[in-house]
Amino acid sequence: MITDTIVAISTPIGEGAIGIVRMSGPDAFDIAQKIFKTKSNKKPINREMVYGHIYHDHQIIDEVMMVKMFKPHTYTREDIVEINCHGGILPLKEIMSLCLKNGARVAERGEFTQRAFLNGRIDLTQAESVMDLISAKTKKGFELAINQLDGFLSKKIKEIRNRLIATMAQIEVSIDYPEEDIEEITYVEIKNNLSSVVNDIDQLLLNAQNGKIIRDGLKTAIVGKPNVGKSSLMNALLKDSRAIVTEIAGTTRDVIEEFMNIGGIPIKLIDTAGIRDTDDIVEKIGVERSKGVFNEADLIIFMLNASEVLSEEDLMLMELVKDRHSIVIINKTDLDMKIDESVINMHLKDKIIIKTSLELDQGIDLVEKAIQQMVFSNNVDINSTEMVSNTRHISLLELSRANVCDALVAIENLMPYDFIEVDIKEGIINLGKITGESVEKDLLTNIFSNFCLGK
Repeated sequence: MITDTIVAISTPIGEGAIGIVRMSGPDAFDIAQKIFKTKSNKKPINREMVYGHIYHDHQIIDEVMMVKMFKPHTYTREDIVEINCHGGILPLKEIMSLCLKNGARVAERGEFTQRAFLNGRIDLTQAESVMDLISAKTKKGFELAINQLDGFLSKKIKEIRNRLIATMAQIEVSIDYPEEDIEEITYVEIKNNLSSVVNDIDQLLLNAQNGKIIRDGLKTAIVGKPNVGKSSLMNALLKDSRAIVTEIAGTTRDVIEEFMNIGGIPIKLIDTAGIRDTDDIVEKIGVERSKGVFNEADLIIFMLNASEVLSEEDLMLMELVKDRHSIVIINKTDLDMKIDESVINMHLKDKIIIKTSLELDQGIDLVEKAIQQMVFSNNVDINSTEMVSNTRHISLLELSRANVCDALVAIENLMPYDFIEVDIKEGIINLGKITGESVEKDLLTNIFSNFCLGK
């Protein structure tokens, strides 16, 4: 049982028209009554915004609007008070301090949402989608989070889990009561049930990579040797002069990161230092960081200079790029063409190759289309209400699938029911970890510690 009352500032710290202090817990109304007064002494009713003042020792602290929300029909399923005050940092801190002096404690990160989960209002996938909703970078990401908050994904996972539970229950009856006049489940029936579960999990995982990209963004690294136009490409895609551009090779010394939106896809665009051998200590550090970014990127944009013959650095990068998801850009096509395109086509024949002249603003639209094509090449339904986007969920679905497949192997080998049951039980546990039906305290702490304060 949760017996204490928590308080937090639920709006961003800084100057603004309105700020909100939120309290949740059994003493929320009593604390509010001690510090809030109206001229008419009107008692607030459920969900009615009331005008008044916050007082401390008969001194007015701020002019506010306050609303009381009665349990259980609240976000946390506890009594909640929200005080809307002026948005400066001082009134917010003063009001929060008064709440603390009168019995509340400071909420931990994500504790309001954690209480909503612990009190059964939402499951764990819905709780995680709250943070996805706040941090969504595109409309598609926002819509995906809304769908998960509404419980579409939860319902599908629970339905799969319940089918596994039903199958395991039938197996346990056959094991525990062999003498009873109960129809024994056959290997064929178990196999059909489990095969159906594997198919449903596969359907969820089909869209998982695209869902993860929509949620987290596509980490896209622009690589190439110095002075091929990497920073110019970044500025052109961002439509802003974010990176310094000069004719001097090695101008970019460090990794530059910016988020952008291409066709609803959040792109984490990374401009890297030109990769080459150098004696410059600072540039050498930048090159090493570029190599690290290259290894971690989801998509590589590999740039070449059309006005120069292919160098050893170019050929070395071609070898690295050929086995990665990548787009090849031949830039500076407005100058005399000296590059050997046949070598490029031979080494990177399966890649999208685009010719650009960033100086003349040519080819940027082709780059944007190529990025979209790379992400959604499988023509999956990106509007699916059951799309998986969270890395934790994907991992647990894969584990559960592996458990069920192990059970199918045991069936093929006509192993005793006890062995099959163990694998099915593991699959049930892993699915339960997604929705929170079988979850450890440490995992909850880790998940909610990533939330913002006041949510």
